[in-house]
Amino acid sequence: MYKGLFILNADAYETIYPSHVRERIAKYVDIYAPPQTADSIRTQLSLLGEADFIFSGWGGPLLDHTFLDAAPRLKAFFYGAGSVKGIVTDAFWERKIPITSAYAANAVPVAEYTVSQILFALKLGWHFVHRLRTDRSYQAKKEWAGAVPGAYGSTVGLISLGMVGRKVRERLRHFDVRVIAYDPFVPKEEADRLDVELCPLEDVFRRADVVSLHTPWLKETEGMITGAHLASMKPRATFINTSRGAVVKEREMIEVLKQRPDLYAVLDVTYPEPPAPDSPLYTLPNVVLTPHIAGSMSKECGRMGMYMAEELERYCNGEPFRWEITKEKAAIMA
Repeated sequence: MYKGLFILNADAYETIYPSHVRERIAKYVDIYAPPQTADSIRTQLSLLGEADFIFSGWGGPLLDHTFLDAAPRLKAFFYGAGSVKGIVTDAFWERKIPITSAYAANAVPVAEYTVSQILFALKLGWHFVHRLRTDRSYQAKKEWAGAVPGAYGSTVGLISLGMVGRKVRERLRHFDVRVIAYDPFVPKEEADRLDVELCPLEDVFRRADVVSLHTPWLKETEGMITGAHLASMKPRATFINTSRGAVVKEREMIEVLKQRPDLYAVLDVTYPEPPAPDSPLYTLPNVVLTPHIAGSMSKECGRMGMYMAEELERYCNGEPFRWEITKEKAAIMA
């Protein structure tokens, strides 16, 4: 039987790897020591000597020379969370140790959050919520009745068709909406398979009733979404961001939202995060701000651990990983 360790934050251990997931892992792996954290393992590196597998997640260890030299038997690293950028190093890639991530599992609740907000926005839901705070006559329903896009024949724009963007698109197949998207890395043949019309970024903002951002935060994407993009949106359109706040020029966005009270922004992410105490994002009536809750929380985290248990089974059955991360892939992930 293989031997393994859990190394991640204590609270993450309980949520990512609940008992039923640990039991599934235990069918293949002898966990020979108590769960460790990144700090605790550094004080007892000798524990790594027997490890064939390491199961990790939020708060995982830095995979540098020191760590890897102490783990000569390490065959694979299972990261029960999203991006591995915070833990991998050049030394790790040089060792050619396989690493697999639960980024696809973490994309599920993000897509669910996004679709819920897309559908609510297509009903002008937040517009009506705000109006009713000051006008309890339901007059807005009469005024805006003809302007509600609804989920029949309206247009949803997706910016980037990575894992989350694709899961959003798949869920939108259940509704009678047109989906357009901007992603310069997706060929037309693939877009046709997804039943998505590719178009320039400017056209997504100009044409869509709701625009949802899913672009990873890279040096090349910082400030990609400008005030001009938002200013070009249709009357009473909605912008949703569950990606990263730095992809948007936030000051420009705020100015547009001040000038266009008909537009709404649903922001689960900001830059910085949380916003500065005096940020207008807290008080602008056309901003819906949530504290980065779209990703896996509470019981949802167990899905990430289960993805890692399934990857372990593939390894033990001689099958390739489904969610393996390469150095090239890691460079373009959020």
